[in-house]
Amino acid sequence: MEDHRIVRAAGLRTDTNEDEECDVGHKRISNSCSITHLPSDALYLIFDKLKSCRDKRSFGLTCRTFLAIQNSSCKCLKLGCSMRSNCSKHAMLDETIIAEKLFKRFTQFQSLSLGTCLKVSDSRLTALLKYCSNLRSLYLDNSYHFTNVGLTSIASCCPLLSIISLSRCSIRDSGLEILAKSCKSLKEVNISGCIRITDCGIWSLIENCNQLRALNISGCDEIVGRSFQVFSSTLTCLEAKYCAFNFIAVGRILSGGGLEYLNLSSLRHKLFNWGPGLESIGLGFAANLKILVMQMGDFVDDHVIMEISKGCPLLQEWNLSRCNKVRIAGWESIGLNCKNLERLHVNECENLCDIGLLALGNGCKHLSMICMKNCGQVTTTGIQHFQSQRVGVEIKYTEMSNHVPSWAFTRLGTSFEEELKDGFATIKFRGIPSRVLIT
Repeated sequence: MEDHRIVRAAGLRTDTNEDEECDVGHKRISNSCSITHLPSDALYLIFDKLKSCRDKRSFGLTCRTFLAIQNSSCKCLKLGCSMRSNCSKHAMLDETIIAEKLFKRFTQFQSLSLGTCLKVSDSRLTALLKYCSNLRSLYLDNSYHFTNVGLTSIASCCPLLSIISLSRCSIRDSGLEILAKSCKSLKEVNISGCIRITDCGIWSLIENCNQLRALNISGCDEIVGRSFQVFSSTLTCLEAKYCAFNFIAVGRILSGGGLEYLNLSSLRHKLFNWGPGLESIGLGFAANLKILVMQMGDFVDDHVIMEISKGCPLLQEWNLSRCNKVRIAGWESIGLNCKNLERLHVNECENLCDIGLLALGNGCKHLSMICMKNCGQVTTTGIQHFQSQRVGVEIKYTEMSNHVPSWAFTRLGTSFEEELKDGFATIKFRGIPSRVLIT
């Protein structure tokens, strides 16, 4: 019955309709035409009308024709296991098995993720890329054997690429420059942990990719900002944990004026111990900032807090965990100026006391949650006064580990349960676990 409804919705007729219309003079005229005889365009339309992933998987189990329709409709392909799977053995990414069988089966995929239990070398990846001319997203995180050679192959074979994740890969500035010049539609780049990337590589991205929206350079301690120029207004999300910026670099990063998410946690002392400091965030260019993460900020004091709270009126979430130089003046400034603040993280802030907590409660009228694990100077009495003052604010005494909003960086699923929920089906080729997204 469900098939009939779908076919009718697509403007097609089933054999039941035809048989009913052909019933003349109480003599049923048999009709050999069935739904399996419909042209491919009609079958694709029917498949597209199916809403649930379960129905789509059932569609492919009907016959070989339907299976081919399902396979060619899959958009995402995920090979291997993730870091969370605790794989002890590494499987070789075999060109014959994967390229000839798997890639030919799923011919229209646009997103490819290679798990950490696969040894992805430059040569093996290059052999696979001939099947990836339509690729939009590529995830190669923790591929330690992947270098500039493979990056050059990506640049030549995947001109439509818009998202690439190369976390902890052995790439250099020259490879990143080739990629940026060939894949000018890049919108999201993750090179966190690529310790050989310097300012030159970042500048090639900025200069060539004028649609760049999200950039992750966390742990790239060779990026100090000396060669940074004006950033594009399209850059809305930046993760730069454990970096060694100076104040000039921070100002130039903000210069595009489009940043909405910024993570500057655990900045190093390499060059940041001179100049105005982080207060440059509040000097006008970050007026659109909605989420700011500054955990373990040794450079964050009351003056920085006051400038940022005045210059970032749209802030909705602020993480100041372990910022131990913020005192009463800073907390009062947040309460006075952060009118749109909804979530505040002050875990292990040694100088948050009852007076500072009440100052937050007197302001921040949109505050809905405050995380305050191990704030030793805040007493039970102070918490009670705050709760009586702000009844609707939830106090959490545990630290939230992930502050990256869903709109900041694209993820291809974080757990098997989420993948099943999102429509992933699991298959195996000679021990290599693979998942495909039924869309």
